[in-house]
Amino acid sequence: MATGAAPASFTGLKRKDNGLGFSKSMGFVRVCNLQRVKFHRTKVSVIRNSNPGSDIAELRPASEGSLLLVPRQKYCESTHKTVRRKTRTVMVGNVAIGSEHPIRIQTMTTTDTKDIAGTVEQVMKIADTGADIVRITVQGKKEADACFEIKNTLVQKNYNIPLVADIHFAPPVAMRVAECFDKIRVNPGNFADRRAQFEQLEYTDDDYQKELEHIEQVFVPLVEKCKKYGRAMRIGTNHGSLSDRIMSYYGDSPRGMVESAFEFARICRKLDFHNFVFSMKASNPVIMVQAYRLLVAEMYVQGWDYPLHLGDGLGDTIRVSLTEPPEEEIDPCRKLANLGMRAANLQQGVAPFEEKHRRYFDFQRRTGQLPVQKEGEEVDYRGVLHRDGSVLMSVSLDQLKTPELLYRSLAAKLAVGMPFKDLATVDSILLRELPPVDDKDSRLALKRLIDISMGVITPLSEQLTKPLPNAMVLVTLKELSTGAHKLLPEGTRLAVSARGDEPYEELEILKNVDATMVLHELPYTEEKFGRVQAARRLFDYLSENDLNFPVIHHIQYPKGIHRDDLVIAAGANAGALLVDGFGDGILLESPDQDFDFLRNTSFNLLQGCRMRNTKTEYVSCPSCGRTLFDLQEISAEIREKTSHLPGVSIAIMGCIVNGPGEMADADFGYVGGAPGKIDLYVGKTVVKRAIAMEQATDALIQLIKDHGRWVDPPAEE
Repeated sequence: MATGAAPASFTGLKRKDNGLGFSKSMGFVRVCNLQRVKFHRTKVSVIRNSNPGSDIAELRPASEGSLLLVPRQKYCESTHKTVRRKTRTVMVGNVAIGSEHPIRIQTMTTTDTKDIAGTVEQVMKIADTGADIVRITVQGKKEADACFEIKNTLVQKNYNIPLVADIHFAPPVAMRVAECFDKIRVNPGNFADRRAQFEQLEYTDDDYQKELEHIEQVFVPLVEKCKKYGRAMRIGTNHGSLSDRIMSYYGDSPRGMVESAFEFARICRKLDFHNFVFSMKASNPVIMVQAYRLLVAEMYVQGWDYPLHLGDGLGDTIRVSLTEPPEEEIDPCRKLANLGMRAANLQQGVAPFEEKHRRYFDFQRRTGQLPVQKEGEEVDYRGVLHRDGSVLMSVSLDQLKTPELLYRSLAAKLAVGMPFKDLATVDSILLRELPPVDDKDSRLALKRLIDISMGVITPLSEQLTKPLPNAMVLVTLKELSTGAHKLLPEGTRLAVSARGDEPYEELEILKNVDATMVLHELPYTEEKFGRVQAARRLFDYLSENDLNFPVIHHIQYPKGIHRDDLVIAAGANAGALLVDGFGDGILLESPDQDFDFLRNTSFNLLQGCRMRNTKTEYVSCPSCGRTLFDLQEISAEIREKTSHLPGVSIAIMGCIVNGPGEMADADFGYVGGAPGKIDLYVGKTVVKRAIAMEQATDALIQLIKDHGRWVDPPAEE
């Protein structure tokens, strides 16, 4: 018997014969006696949605060797080019959100909402900076009453920017503020459910249904009021504040995040209210990506077309959350939105191809085969790549003239002028031009790097004319096809450069090459071609042919690029692939950017994608009106004293409104509990309460020491 699972939304599953049985279980339909068919050269199970339309769910193993089959569903308009997902238009005041409109930019005030003058001033500053929408926290009745004066004052000053009320735990407050604000944000995890206690509860079907009926009873009045006043709504799930009911049924998972939002959306639809958007928030970007994909995949199956609000990423409206003042969020937000809209306008991508191996909905990292030592090799090549993700840097001839400065720039430790690799030392370098054979000092500097297992990569033409012992050689596919690399001594280590969009016939040469790594490089100036799609095509080809070369994302930026644009582009181009588990490292080149900045950006990107951990990880909420301390100042203070603890994660939260689950990835938490008072957490558990803020940072350090995670800062060399 073949057994699979499909979303419960595939109602009324049917087959021509009578051999299909199904039962609902945790949001899935268990499907039995499925007919196996041949598809993509493998046997899979296929079911058809009996609802109108031609959607087909292809069932595949949940993981390698798993007996559980899950659907491979559509989650975007195209996987080979950038196309905005078609949505309906949602009106927030006088601002339209949806695929037919620009990506809307928004942020959130940080003032006390009861401070009417201060909040009005901040909203005007945000509007003047170019935001389309402003969100304001509304905790209670006093804040709700203040919202009327805030709105009226802004209108009197000719500021008609739409205002959004941020609501947690307070349905009556939402009802009140819906009379004056343009949009209500509700958190499904705490609008009607109690705050999660992280308890595993047992629910019968009847128990679960009763809780859904309670949610409907609490939520319906707000939906009806929003319909009456023409308001919009955001159904915004937080990974950190899923209810015990959802977590007991679906786990602390992307699937639970989606179902939490859908419970509220079904109520809206039942009342014929459609002026709403969805959002999925998680401090872990891998979780967030999975949640959004599941959300959209389910909407495709259901035939829904609601717009998306994304905290970090590209949807129909976005906010980039920073600890800085809210107006500082607008510029990076605009840069990110412009990057996405430009890609969509150009429909950046590659020629259509069949993607067979990427896992859309659950993270599984593709790990290339790290170098192994070969018999007869004079140096150790095992350190040229790092198992958790590698950082490569481009080095110039001028840098070789000052070896000790170069070693420090590569973040190597020095002992009597000799370099040694450290935790965050660059793994390999690219040297586009070799020093002359008679430049003994520069060549000695390179030898010392090679001796500590740092790879030195140089183009084929350079190595043939000015050979450097034990260098690795960068070759193109064309050079491989002509056999030019055969002029090198036997056993020379090769790094192969590939675009990813070449004809498959050209990629065939990779089957006959023993490459230490592949550098994926698509010229930055080729605007019509999509780097992400080209890389996916390359990875799919490698997987299809069982080629497990490590792949490095190599991006060359043009001269004059602003560093903010570089960071955002690196996140969009390389980060989008790394969070899918595609890539073994990164090489960023920019002719006029600071060397240390490029190195730090590379390591930060790897750590942000949950790969190589080289420094303390901080999870910080964006400041808002609920924040009980100066988030920017306290964050800087904690970072100054704890930034030397790689492997330790610290959450710095202005309040606990989103639940301790917001700190799910953190080892320790510093959380505003009351004005002037701090609560300290270990994981999701509060261990110290009401510590005076003046002593809280030292108490946090002592807590880290008590748990054996503290080391003293390294002494200055």
